[in-house]
Amino acid sequence: MKLLAFKNVLLPALLFFCIGNVMAEDVMLKPFVLASKSMGTVAEKKEQAKNALTAAGFSLAGDYSPYPDTAILVVTNDELKSNAAASEHGGFGAVQRVSITQAKDGIQVSYTNPVYMANVYRMKGDLSNVAAGLATALGKVEEFGSKKGMTADKARRYHYMFGMEYFDEPSLLAEYSSYEEAVQSVDAKLASNQNGVTRVYRVDVPGKQESVFGVAMKGAAELDKYMDDQFIMSEIDFRELKSTAHLPYEVLVSGNKVYALYARFRIAINFPDLSMMGSNSFMNIMKTPDAIRDVLKKTVQK
Repeated sequence: MKLLAFKNVLLPALLFFCIGNVMAEDVMLKPFVLASKSMGTVAEKKEQAKNALTAAGFSLAGDYSPYPDTAILVVTNDELKSNAAASEHGGFGAVQRVSITQAKDGIQVSYTNPVYMANVYRMKGDLSNVAAGLATALGKVEEFGSKKGMTADKARRYHYMFGMEYFDEPSLLAEYSSYEEAVQSVDAKLASNQNGVTRVYRVDVPGKQESVFGVAMKGAAELDKYMDDQFIMSEIDFRELKSTAHLPYEVLVSGNKVYALYARFRIAINFPDLSMMGSNSFMNIMKTPDAIRDVLKKTVQK
């Protein structure tokens, strides 16, 4: 009788544990979170977002308006930076981006999904506390950016399709004799607005020779349009919910080397459902990955 009673308790407990694990594994993550939709102006909503984020313990690293009626706030905090320090090339995940966009139905306030980003950037922690902090500060209506989403496991192994780059295959843009020389040189080159590439923010990862720069990219001529932020977004950000928080792009100084995520990965993680062919597709920005790599390399090279 005692053995039977033990089984009656143990088996349901094991079943509950297993079901819980399966459910946790099957949580579908999406790139962005819609915080709110309401009437007003971009300037008003931007100021409100700044105040709310600051009150929630986030610090403003950068502020970017890539085209009219949009604003992007780049924020960080101690948890983001400490998680970056514990992760390989974690600087890519040292910030989160908040967008304020004028759309047809009013002002959309959205932000990058920290848990999704933690997984696609293969970070040590899942940043669930950061996600909770952003939701408390700004709100959370729904996740978006992908129809079905993907599990954490798939996100960590993500690439757009066969033969295309993974997270651990970034472009090597430049190599210096030391971290100090690299970070000072990249900072100076971005400050001088070389090749239409300028600095939006810089965040140094504590206790680690690693710094991430957010960069604005503006093409000055027809041939340069494939690296231009506004052109790229006009081709891929066409849905009702705007993915403005895709921007800005990043350059990472890690040790004495300078990297950027290859665009076939960096764009695809935020637009995983974008088709390869068609009127709104990757085909329209086919030249963009090489254009971005080339202009960044030209800008930060020694």
